[in-house]
Amino acid sequence: MTKRTNALWDETLRLIKENVSEQQFSALFKPMVLESFDENSRRILVKLPSMFVYEYVEEHYADLLFKVLTRTFGPGFQLNYRILADKEHGKTNVIESEPVANIDQQRQRSGVNQSPTILDAVQPQQIDSQLNPRLTFSNFVEGASNKLPRTVGLSIAEHPRTTSFNPMFIFGPSGCGKTHLINAIGVRTKELYPQKRVLYVSARLFQVQYTNAVLKNSLNDFIRFYQTIDMLIVDDIQEWMSAAKTQDTFFHIFNHLFRNGKRIILASDRPPVDLKGMHERLLTRFACGLTAELEKPNEQLCIDILHRKIKHDGLNIPEEVVRFIAQTANGSVRDLEGVVNSLMAYSIVYNRDIDMTLAERVIKRAVKVDDRPLTVDEIVETVCDYFNVSTTAVSSRSRKREHVMARQVAMYLTQKYTKMPASRIGQLVGGRDHSTVIHSCAQVEKRLTTDNSFNEEITEIEKSFKLKK
Repeated sequence: MTKRTNALWDETLRLIKENVSEQQFSALFKPMVLESFDENSRRILVKLPSMFVYEYVEEHYADLLFKVLTRTFGPGFQLNYRILADKEHGKTNVIESEPVANIDQQRQRSGVNQSPTILDAVQPQQIDSQLNPRLTFSNFVEGASNKLPRTVGLSIAEHPRTTSFNPMFIFGPSGCGKTHLINAIGVRTKELYPQKRVLYVSARLFQVQYTNAVLKNSLNDFIRFYQTIDMLIVDDIQEWMSAAKTQDTFFHIFNHLFRNGKRIILASDRPPVDLKGMHERLLTRFACGLTAELEKPNEQLCIDILHRKIKHDGLNIPEEVVRFIAQTANGSVRDLEGVVNSLMAYSIVYNRDIDMTLAERVIKRAVKVDDRPLTVDEIVETVCDYFNVSTTAVSSRSRKREHVMARQVAMYLTQKYTKMPASRIGQLVGGRDHSTVIHSCAQVEKRLTTDNSFNEEITEIEKSFKLKK
């Protein structure tokens, strides 16, 4: 590149630095590298270290970046990003930046609360599906906890004209992937049948639109608009449990769509039978199709989800850290993604590798961990299971090597996790005195500093505690 081009890029970074915090600049803009600038095609190619940085910049700083580049490089340029997609093999992807006008439109749509009118029904090409294009089947990781709803959802998207499994009612706890799945159904339907009028709406937004329609005396237009939808996707319908008038209006919309063979996809944090306050006539209709549960992902599915995100973001996270996150994130996909994003941010800002120390630090801030204290009995039972000895033997006066080992470890871990005084621990573990407990803890601590295999054994036992909570 020419000296002039390098100078323009330096000026670009200087202007950005004046408009963001030091931390934001260090984490997001300092890692950017100008790879090339073609003055004929007006194409700017910028290299980024990961998908995380790309997505964050496009989401939050696209306006600023385009304004600054326009000032330094002049108008009429095309910004492209080269992103490190596979760190291990050095593979990169080139992505064309989305025009700022389109980004602004997306932001406006994401916060929309206007009531639809009959004009929308007359001009179907103007309908905005409100779908998130990033939530697709391709990045919805399948596992035992979501296999049925995912399979049925994909079938519905590919064959929306069939009337089986209508409505599809998906329920499950927060963070299990409900919103992702129902979005994926809509996105896939639009890919295959672009002429279909697909609409995703949250229950809260629907309620706001209904209220606005009543205030503006346009309720008939509101209902007629929703009756033109080919696939209606409503999220978090448990929020209607105390909204009787909203339920009445949705009942008429539901009946019209159902009678005309239109698709209805519903999501809730609980099954229909637990929607207290919902009209019985609605509940019977919710249950007449397919009611499918999305369970919290198990540890293996959490690991698979983490591997996919890590690969997508071009990160390098040790396997032991991946397993630690999977075991600690309480089976929430949101928590998993939040932890990885936080690790990425910390790694960039502080210029350090992602390791267990950093993961433990981030977990404490990003995830609400179940902090119910362990009992002495739980600790002793876990230790005995691990060393394959009986709790009776640990509490006895036996001097067999395996019994002494389990007894000392049980005392050490009891002191670590319960903060009980040594005298109380001694009483609960075989009626020993406090000096025995102190000696046992000292022996374990000494061995932990010299014996790596013993260290790994203690770590395995401590991991088992999380499963018992």
